[in-house]
Amino acid sequence: MPQLNPDPWFIILIFTWTVFLTILPNKITFYKIPNEPLNSDPLGSNMDTWSWPWY
Repeated sequence: MPQLNPDPWFIILIFTWTVFLTILPNKITFYKIPNEPLNSDPLGSNMDTWSWPWY
């Protein structure tokens, strides 16, 4: 039965996981978000109340 022969598929599996565990984490960790959130001052923000009636 050829399904039991792991000769070509085992090498492909090992190579694929080697790529996933070595190359891709480096690329993902160096990825920069283009619009990083700004630190806002919680005391300086103006929070107006909503004066509309609820009917």
